[in-house]
Amino acid sequence: MAMNTKKIIVGGLAAGVVLNIIDWLAYGVVLADTMKSEMDAFKPGLSEMMAGGRSIMMAVVTDFVVGILLVWTYAAIRPRFGPGPSTAAAAAVLFWFLGSLFNAGYLHMGMMTMGTWWTLAIIWLVNLLLAAFIGAKLYTEEGTTA
Repeated sequence: MAMNTKKIIVGGLAAGVVLNIIDWLAYGVVLADTMKSEMDAFKPGLSEMMAGGRSIMMAVVTDFVVGILLVWTYAAIRPRFGPGPSTAAAAAVLFWFLGSLFNAGYLHMGMMTMGTWWTLAIIWLVNLLLAAFIGAKLYTEEGTTA
């Protein structure tokens, strides 16, 4: 059965909203001082550059792209693993694992401490799980209701 592109977009945009809200809370509110101090310790002025409009816009757009790709991945693996939260979790864990590998470079370059990296990794996992569950809930294949 073909994937339902409209539902991938709808679910992906909803997942992107979840990703953006939690990212804003994590990076902009809860960990704002930690992120600022660790970025500026790595390169003075980096936190101001990252708080600029262009950087924020790229982060927002990236979260929506990740949301759409997350739901697309869910739709792609759904025929093999079945519909539902466990398949959504599998897609989320795949994204978390790959994202954590990619973000490990920040740790190795000295841009953040191990504690901050793990904190962000855990937040990212929770964020992806919630986004995947919401996106999967909104996704149905054509001709089905579940």
